[in-house]
Amino acid sequence: MGGGWKVEKLVAVRRSLRTSLDRSRALGAALARAGPRLDEIRQRLPPMEAAVRPIRADRDALADAGGHIDRSVVPAAAVLKVFDAVHGLERSLLSDPRADLPGYLAVLKHLEEALRFLSDNCGLAVQWLDDIVDYLDDQTLADQRFIMGLKSFLVSLKSSPSPLDGGLLAATLDKLESEFRLLLAEHTTPLPMPPDTSDASTISTSPIPVLVINKLRAILERMTANNLLDRCVSIFVDVRGSNIRASLRALNLDYLEITPNEFNDVQSIEGYIEKWGRHLQFAVKHLFETELKVCVEVFEQTGPPDVAVSCFADIAARAGILGFLRFGTIVTETRKDPIKLLKLLDVFATLNKLRLDFNRLFRGKDCVEIQNQTRDLIKRVIDGACDIFWELLHQVELQRQMPPPSDGAVPRLVSFITEYCNKLLSDEYRPVLTQVLIIHRSWKQEKFQEEMLTDAILEIFKALEANFDIWSKSYGDTSLSFLFAMNTHWHFYKNLKGTRLGELLGEAKLKEHEQYKDYYAASFLRESWGKLPPLLSREGLILFSGGRVKARDLVKQRLKGFNESFNEMYHKQLSWVISDKDLREKMCQLVVQTIVPSYRSYMQNYGPLVEQDSSASKYAKYTAQSLEKMLGSLFQHKPGRTMSLSIGHSNGKLTSVMNNLSRSASTVS
Repeated sequence: MGGGWKVEKLVAVRRSLRTSLDRSRALGAALARAGPRLDEIRQRLPPMEAAVRPIRADRDALADAGGHIDRSVVPAAAVLKVFDAVHGLERSLLSDPRADLPGYLAVLKHLEEALRFLSDNCGLAVQWLDDIVDYLDDQTLADQRFIMGLKSFLVSLKSSPSPLDGGLLAATLDKLESEFRLLLAEHTTPLPMPPDTSDASTISTSPIPVLVINKLRAILERMTANNLLDRCVSIFVDVRGSNIRASLRALNLDYLEITPNEFNDVQSIEGYIEKWGRHLQFAVKHLFETELKVCVEVFEQTGPPDVAVSCFADIAARAGILGFLRFGTIVTETRKDPIKLLKLLDVFATLNKLRLDFNRLFRGKDCVEIQNQTRDLIKRVIDGACDIFWELLHQVELQRQMPPPSDGAVPRLVSFITEYCNKLLSDEYRPVLTQVLIIHRSWKQEKFQEEMLTDAILEIFKALEANFDIWSKSYGDTSLSFLFAMNTHWHFYKNLKGTRLGELLGEAKLKEHEQYKDYYAASFLRESWGKLPPLLSREGLILFSGGRVKARDLVKQRLKGFNESFNEMYHKQLSWVISDKDLREKMCQLVVQTIVPSYRSYMQNYGPLVEQDSSASKYAKYTAQSLEKMLGSLFQHKPGRTMSLSIGHSNGKLTSVMNNLSRSASTVS
């Protein structure tokens, strides 16, 4: 019995040991499997310890801190929620705004609102967080290293230069700026210029469509809200200003770049002055007028009230309005002469027509330079025109020192001043000159009477007549003096009759010139050709009884004297001129009537006495027909020396009293 019990005991112990061994093996395997997990837990313990360190504080202190933490975390959570919303807008705002501009702008507006919220609340949220960290530090509720880490993070957050939206707003506004330029460029094209800008009715402007204007305004509204209006203004000025320059380039405005050193007098650029007037009127009334309208339509409802005018001023300056004004100034700087007066009046007439347009278009402080240059140009024009006009009388008087034409023709000064005074009295120039004189005298606080203009022109004409009287007496040859007087009196009569200057002088004065013409024509014939017929006297031939030989000798003698006198007078007068064609033909007929009938009759009666002589050709040199042909060729107009009128500079001296005014006269004919 006892031995059996012991065996059972041993068996039980063996089973127990085996069971313990199996459990140890199982525990060892479990520990082996848990090793990596324990390592991971060991690594996470330090940060977990730091994270839970604040809860090591007293329970009451932690309970008090809970309310502070909640008040700080709630604003921060709201800010983070808005941040999430901003990032949600990225996809829409980084797309092409052209696809749906209204929708794009609406999303941008949401972004602006979100950024305003963030701008207003981020600082507040950070301040709340800063306060709770200070509270935890003051109450020693957390480890000091943990507190310093939080403070360092908050400092970097407050000082970070990065935008709250990560640059999304800037990228969006860049896209809008590009869209603004693209829209503007697509609907801005140079105007097709007609060959003649005076036919403005053929010019059709192409304003920007209303739909595009509305899109531009919508973009401007958002750009202005973000303080970027100046970028759009710069784009607008660049695109629209370049467009006007392209339109004007078709008019070939190279002459606007001319410098004072490139010409001597106004005649060298007078062709450009007429173009300048047409081109300036076209530019102001069509290009600049349209441009101001576009500026107002686009900018009137956006930004400061004067932005439209400011934008237009920049466009006008870039397009070249100052170049037009500079050219006008160059005209005023040319050398003084009578033609310059007419050109200055042309310039003034153009500026006066555009006066209301200039005042309306180029108003405000942004157009100060244009206003100043315009006023300066008008002053230069008025001063220059008045200086020349009031100097004319003196300059005509100075011409008395010049000799008259050697061929007896009408002096160039006479024809020029006659035509010139009629120009000044014409409907084209008289109102302009009158207005210029009125303005000039008003600057001196002096009044202008209408008769001042007519009296001044009459004085000029009287001085011209006085010159003529002196010139006619300066000839050494009486016959040439008579021819000169006849020519000039006839010129006065014919070229003044029916003109404004003729009306001013009166019919009696014109009739006087006509009568003087007849008187000097008769005097010329009597003093010259009228002396030849008596040389063919028949005295002694009819009653002669000494035979044919003596009669023939007497005829030879008288024919010889006639031939010598005729030849001398003919060759002398061959260089003389009768300027007017009708008068020339009439005088040739009178000379023929004075000479040929007497000569024909004489040769018919006494020619046979010498024609049978061996030396007949020495005496019967001419036939009646050949004389008539020769006399008919007299007094032909030939280009020659002409008199001139040149206004002196401030020292009162003539710049050149013999400058040829052929070109000048052609401009007033």
